[in-house]
Amino acid sequence: MKTTPTRLAPRLGLVAATVLLGACSSMGSLTSGFSQDHLPDTIKVPAGHKVAWETVGSGEITYECRDKAGMPGQAEWVFVGPKAVLKDRAGSQVGRYYGPPATWQALDGSKLTATQLAVAPSGAGNLPYQLVKANPAMGNGALSGVTYIQRVALKGGVAPAAACSAADKGKRETVGYQADYIFWKAL
Repeated sequence: MKTTPTRLAPRLGLVAATVLLGACSSMGSLTSGFSQDHLPDTIKVPAGHKVAWETVGSGEITYECRDKAGMPGQAEWVFVGPKAVLKDRAGSQVGRYYGPPATWQALDGSKLTATQLAVAPSGAGNLPYQLVKANPAMGNGALSGVTYIQRVALKGGVAPAAACSAADKGKRETVGYQADYIFWKAL
């Protein structure tokens, strides 16, 4: 069967539409499918904001065995800081997350810190959901204008199960974790 230009036109249109949809979906902030419906009310971002950036952070959190506050002779695991790679929904690295203080940094150099507003349980063995209010970003780029960050879709990250007694003070342990960080900007 001979292919004529009139038979190719519908196929080319389909190919063009597929390419266009693929390009749009890679621009996560424009076509975000993120919904807060399943989240506890305490960590929902207020109305008047839109998702600007969706990332998946994976890395580790360091804990240190230290004296328990106000309880002489007792010790506990204390959060020291995170270290994670931030990737977009396609799996490409777009930034990093580290601390203290907790800092989100895009590959374009823009970065910000934030103040915790609320947490809520996210399931046994997982860090809690978290809502933070972003401080003004340093540098121009992806994080400029970000107002809130949510930590959702958590896996792991809680304090180690290893012993932490007075004899273990100063010992450090790292635990793996993964979380989605959703960045919001005002409308």
